[in-house]
Amino acid sequence: MTLKKKTFSDDEVPLFDNAVLYKRGEFWQMRMWLPNEHKYARFSLKTRSKSTAIDKAETHYYELKVMEKQGKSYFSITTKMGVEMFLEYKKKEIGTHIVAGRYKTINTHLNHWLNFIGKDVKLKELERTDCEDYGYQRTKTKKNVKVSQTTVENEQSTINAMMAWLYKHKETNIDGFDFKKLKRIDKGLDENRRATFTDEEVKDISNALDKYIAEAEKNIDESGNLIKAITGYYLMISLISGLRRGEQLQLRWKDITEFEHNVGGKDGIDFHLVKITVRAETSKVGKTRRFVVKDLDYFERLFKLQYKRFSDEYEGDDKKSKFANSLMFRLSGESCITPRSIGYHFNKIMELAEIKNTENRDLVPYSFRHYFITKRVNSNLPPAAVAEMCGTSITQIEKTYYHTTEAKMISNALADYEYKDGLLIPK
Repeated sequence: MTLKKKTFSDDEVPLFDNAVLYKRGEFWQMRMWLPNEHKYARFSLKTRSKSTAIDKAETHYYELKVMEKQGKSYFSITTKMGVEMFLEYKKKEIGTHIVAGRYKTINTHLNHWLNFIGKDVKLKELERTDCEDYGYQRTKTKKNVKVSQTTVENEQSTINAMMAWLYKHKETNIDGFDFKKLKRIDKGLDENRRATFTDEEVKDISNALDKYIAEAEKNIDESGNLIKAITGYYLMISLISGLRRGEQLQLRWKDITEFEHNVGGKDGIDFHLVKITVRAETSKVGKTRRFVVKDLDYFERLFKLQYKRFSDEYEGDDKKSKFANSLMFRLSGESCITPRSIGYHFNKIMELAEIKNTENRDLVPYSFRHYFITKRVNSNLPPAAVAEMCGTSITQIEKTYYHTTEAKMISNALADYEYKDGLLIPK
């Protein structure tokens, strides 16, 4: 393209065929027409010297021409703006394609990426190789916080989903990154399994939680005791239900139903059970599920604590039904206990229960869910039943949890034998 302008003043200098130097005040500037983008690129050359200005302008000129030949655009939004655009798009999908908890996860993943790549980097300057070391950087231990391989892989998937969307909307020149593949972990090794607890440890944890909650409820109005008690109940219910954090924190009292179940007929035993409903809009998989757990006592005690605090907010004979719509782990207003609070009190319980090597074993609140699932797997429940109860896929259950424990290996080995007269003999 040739310059439209044919005559120039003393303060204007044509550069090649589509760029012009000009003065603004004492300093030289440059503008260059970009035919593919139908805009001028403008630069302040920050010099009073004409010869220096020409040298700087030529550098900009050649850089822009290279970008043009590569099919890249000069005008670009930043990585931060790209993330904001994608999150706005995903927010509109809440309730139809994703749940609120999934949106929060996507937000977290992309914030980790921004910390890695930089918030002010132009999207159109990114190359496919720019995130090769993302996995290495994310899995580096920092402040004793370890990031699992699964977490990193999930983050990378989210990042590339965003890049594909931005590419489709012409905001990037690439549709994804070429992440270096992480070294595959041998799932058969004990040290590489998902962190969980022994049955003996769970007994100690349950005892510690009982004491922890009781101690807090003695002086519930004392600073810190309310959140201590509610978080204690959260951890206990997490242990006996196997719920994901996002699902559990969004439970409302209307999602909890008490019922009685008889085992053994007329002379049998009545069990007081709890049916939990995880609503589709709060489930990670966007599907409603219902399942039953024991230990009604913890739900009743938490209900009494919360009803006493909030029942005065509701009027009329139906105050209980109105209260039923409130969040179970509510602190005030619509705010619940936070992940930080959960982590803090979890660590306290680990100390009180004298659980060893928590850091080396990567034990976290989510480990309660792992224990819950592992127990049901090792109780010989079919994978489909475990998957339905826990809101996950059969494939995920088989891949992650069907590692055989020592107890189960022994049980399987002796399946065709029985004890008789003090001896182990074939059936």
